[in-house]
Amino acid sequence: MKSFYLTDVGKVRTHNEDNVVIVKNKNEECLMAVADGMGGHSAGEIASSLAIDYLVNSFNDNFDKLDKVQAVNWIREKVVRINELIFEYVNKHPESKGMGTTLVIAIVTNNYILFGNIGDSSGFVLKDEHLHKVTYDHTLVNLLMKAGELTEEEAKDHPKKNVLMKALGANDPIDIDIFDCDMNISSILLCSDGLTNMLDVEQIEKVLISDLEIEEKVIKLIRKCNNRGGTDNISIAYLSLEESGE
Repeated sequence: MKSFYLTDVGKVRTHNEDNVVIVKNKNEECLMAVADGMGGHSAGEIASSLAIDYLVNSFNDNFDKLDKVQAVNWIREKVVRINELIFEYVNKHPESKGMGTTLVIAIVTNNYILFGNIGDSSGFVLKDEHLHKVTYDHTLVNLLMKAGELTEEEAKDHPKKNVLMKALGANDPIDIDIFDCDMNISSILLCSDGLTNMLDVEQIEKVLISDLEIEEKVIKLIRKCNNRGGTDNISIAYLSLEESGE
C-alpha cells in the first residue's frame, strides 16, 4: 500500500476549513478521512479539526482487529460522539453557532473495506482503470433528482447545488451512510467538493490512471482545480492497494 494526502486553500478562500488524514494503526489497518468545515470566524476549521482529531485518536486507541460488523458500529459510535463534541463546543462558544462539517471516511483492512459519509465530501474507488463513486452526497439537488424534479444536467449548475441536507453539527441525531466495498480494487480516493466541483469523474480518472507517482497525481489534481479557478479549499486522500504503487 502507498498513500498520500494533501489539502490546499485554493485561489479564492482566505483560509482552509478542510482537514484530511491517512493513518495506520499498529495492526496495519488504515483509516482515511476528509472533513470539509463550514461556519464563519474559523468555526468550520474547528469543526473539521474536531472530527479528524477525534477519529485519529480513537482509531489508534481502540480500533483493534475489529470484524466488519464491529467496524460498522465503531464508525456509527464515533460519528455520534463527534456530533456531540461539535454541539458542546458551540454551547461554550456561542459566536461559532452554525459551524459544522462534512465527513467521508474509509477503513481498509485485510478482510474488508468500508466507506462512510455525511454531506458532500466524496469517496471513490478505482477498478479496472475506471473511477466509481461509492458515496452519496447529502445535498438538496440530489434529493430533488431522486424525487424526479431535477435532471442530472439541471443539477450540475443549479444555484443551490451546495446546499447540504445533512452535516455534523447541523443535525441531531445524526447518522452516517456506510458502504461495504468490493475488495478487488486498485485504489481509493477521498476528497472534499473543492475537487469534484472543479473536475468531473473522467478528468479525475485520467490523472489517477496515468504513470505518475501517487504524490504527483494528488498534486496534479489540486493544480488542475486551481487552474480552473480554485473556488474552494481542495482536499484529497489517496491510497493505492497495489504493492508497486501503480
